[in-house]
Amino acid sequence: MSSASAPGKIILFGEHAVVYGHPALAVPVTQVQATATVAPSSRRGVWVEAPNIGLSSELSDLAPDDPLGAVIRSVFSTLGVDRPPACTIYIQSTIPVAAGLGSGAAVTVAVLRALSSFLGQPLPENQVNLLTFEIEKLHHGNPSGIDNTVVTFARPVYFVKGRPIETFRVAVPFTLIIGDTGLSSSTKGVVEDVRKAWKASPEKFEKIFASVDRIVQQARRTIETGKGSALGPLMNKNHALLQQMTVSSPELDRLVSAARSAGAEGAKLSGGGRGGNMIALVQPEMTEKVSQALYQAGAKRVLITTVS
Repeated sequence: MSSASAPGKIILFGEHAVVYGHPALAVPVTQVQATATVAPSSRRGVWVEAPNIGLSSELSDLAPDDPLGAVIRSVFSTLGVDRPPACTIYIQSTIPVAAGLGSGAAVTVAVLRALSSFLGQPLPENQVNLLTFEIEKLHHGNPSGIDNTVVTFARPVYFVKGRPIETFRVAVPFTLIIGDTGLSSSTKGVVEDVRKAWKASPEKFEKIFASVDRIVQQARRTIETGKGSALGPLMNKNHALLQQMTVSSPELDRLVSAARSAGAEGAKLSGGGRGGNMIALVQPEMTEKVSQALYQAGAKRVLITTVS
């Protein structure tokens, strides 16, 4: 038997602009995890059991574009396994689906690690990252690559599409509250909508993306120099730009406003938008007050994480 896990992730700054070659900052969220366990089976074939999504199926019955089926087949193809041994791949996850926390990438990374180890040929991390990016295309169409990178390497990342991975130093830990709207949102659909809007008004969107770029650079310098409180105003500015991209929603705006009113130093949506999560920067002593305000404003789930 072989087991592996992978964390969730949250984008601090730069979502959507990152698709167009601008930088983004993202960090792992270890409070939520995806886990894959592979064990020999008395049943013929390769079975996939994923109770979180109500899936129980033999691999051959999964469609060619099914992400779980695709990731399993990619392991066999990469390792040159023509006749896979009878086994069951059991997948569990505490990461909300379609909420901007990297659920798809985390499940993929966990399966790649567990299955390759079960077959006696553990994949190196760089290859896990590349294979996960390919599966992310099935989830999101035109992914930036940030989810697979942060989830695979499980450390804070400064990411620019097409460039080597850069991790960055967190000089002083800071606390984030993640508020879940409870609304599922298709990152793929939102990314496509932004692309259409960008094509219709390229000058407008390039100015927005350039502003986001400057915020990301400022945020990285702020984190690396330990001036975490300065991140709050940058979050507020980034959220306003995401609103201009039309990727926010009344539910997200309500949670962002509630967090700020309750004493958060800044707040913004995180991820694809139009649902999913928002994040708020708080002093540790304010976590309870801000958390309660988020629940009162309609949050379905609240997570508290320390970025370090």
